[in-house]
Amino acid sequence: MNRRAFVFVTILLSACTTESVMSPRPDVDLSLQSAAPATVTAPAPVTVAPRTRLVGFVSRPLNPRNLMSQAGYMPPHEVACRRKLKRMGVKYRELAPINDGGGCGISHPIEVSGLSGGVKIRPAAKLNCTMAATFAKWVKKDLAPATRLRYLSGISTVHQGSSYSCRRINNRRGGRLSEHAKGNALDIMKITLKSGREIDVRKPGLFAFRHRAVLNNVRGDACKYFSTVLGPGYDRNHRDHFHFDMMNRKGRQVCK
Repeated sequence: MNRRAFVFVTILLSACTTESVMSPRPDVDLSLQSAAPATVTAPAPVTVAPRTRLVGFVSRPLNPRNLMSQAGYMPPHEVACRRKLKRMGVKYRELAPINDGGGCGISHPIEVSGLSGGVKIRPAAKLNCTMAATFAKWVKKDLAPATRLRYLSGISTVHQGSSYSCRRINNRRGGRLSEHAKGNALDIMKITLKSGREIDVRKPGLFAFRHRAVLNNVRGDACKYFSTVLGPGYDRNHRDHFHFDMMNRKGRQVCK
């Protein structure tokens, strides 16, 4: 081997160290960068909406503190009846269900204190809604116009003697349950006009023509609205008041 070849081989061997041969360095950097630790986000709290019930096409949240004020606990006809009362200007408040046993009670009772035209009911009457709406309509359409025609005065107060009452008809032991026991009846004792005049519903005197005419209106016109109208002259138990009720008589009426 000549001297030039020897020098070339020596230089070549000195560049190839054991470390470089055993651990060759790649042309491409294959080192992996350590990924940042993943951030774990706690799930957002789940909000549960209050339970609701549907009333017709309207969903209303239930208020457990005053269930009877929630229309969701009423059948549709009760809801519709209350809308009718509001349209007629009837003043009332909801009451808790009444259940006195023996068939006495009202599932959705109301207490009526005022009617259209500022007419007051004293004391306030506990009734079912259908009876309240029927009575309010009769006063507005027939009774109030009759008093204005004959006395030139509107009605201030209707005085009632009995609305809801858990009892038998005429309080007879063992008799049939009264419509009062269902909030389906109302007894009227007298009517006070805005002029201050009082119309007592007891049988008027012989020459009390206006008084007699109004009471005839009460007895006759009310029969267009109620299934039962009983008043003075019918029997001893009705000598001092008019009794109105919505008893189901299968199409018949009793007006005496």
